[in-house]
Amino acid sequence: MKKFLQNKKLLSVCIVVIALFAVIGGSVSLRNKRNTPLVIQSLGNDIVAVGARVVDFPIGIISGGFNNVNDLLNTQNENNYLKSRVSELEQTKARNSSLEAENKQLKSALKLKKTLTDFDQVNASVISRSPDSWTDILVINKGTTSGLRKNMAVMSGGGVIGRIVEADAASAKVELITTTDKSANRFAVEAEATNGKKVHGIITVIGDKTLAFTQAVDSKKLKQGTRIYTSGMGGNSPKGLLIGKVAATTHDSFGLSDLIKVDPAGELNDPTTVTVIKRTVD
Repeated sequence: MKKFLQNKKLLSVCIVVIALFAVIGGSVSLRNKRNTPLVIQSLGNDIVAVGARVVDFPIGIISGGFNNVNDLLNTQNENNYLKSRVSELEQTKARNSSLEAENKQLKSALKLKKTLTDFDQVNASVISRSPDSWTDILVINKGTTSGLRKNMAVMSGGGVIGRIVEADAASAKVELITTTDKSANRFAVEAEATNGKKVHGIITVIGDKTLAFTQAVDSKKLKQGTRIYTSGMGGNSPKGLLIGKVAATTHDSFGLSDLIKVDPAGELNDPTTVTVIKRTVD
């Protein structure tokens, strides 16, 4: 009897295993043949999907909250930075106002109305430039009616590009600093040497339209990249207009004096607008 029961249990297990394989095989076969899943399988998939959404929803809210907090912190940091910049600009503005007031007081004490650095500006457009004299002359659309006069400095692109050589009522000719005309009125310039002293000279053109700082004393003390400005000497141009930077220091053709090559700061290739500098004097 005991042996029969054991065989019966074993037989039951075998029947269950066979039934499971049959159900699995049938499900696979039906799934392959049907265009839609079985109802039970579909129900199970829906339950899993809904459960995933239920779990993902609070996680998404928490993640979004962290992102919002991070954005708020970044915005706050940016706001603080902008506030600090505004504060710095206000301080700079206040300092400039103080320096301007001090400058006026000093001028008054010295009984001066203007200095070498005082000037007004007139903006103009380039209306003509001949290919034959591309490096020599250009024409602008402002003239004597706008207060322009001969020898006024002209800037474009942040640096000096030349000076007015002829002014009519509604136009003016600008002689560029790259002109090869030997009789051109050259700019008197200066630069600060490594020892803190000023090196003076004039801007001229050498070789193939290369700008040079010539007639300079102690030019060896000018490092590459040193800025060169107008010195204000000669009575035509104000002091402190940027000409360019020191490119290299060599010797002239006779080997007697130093020759400083200059990289011009102004837009000389194709200026469309210019600024004429009107120096104001006593």
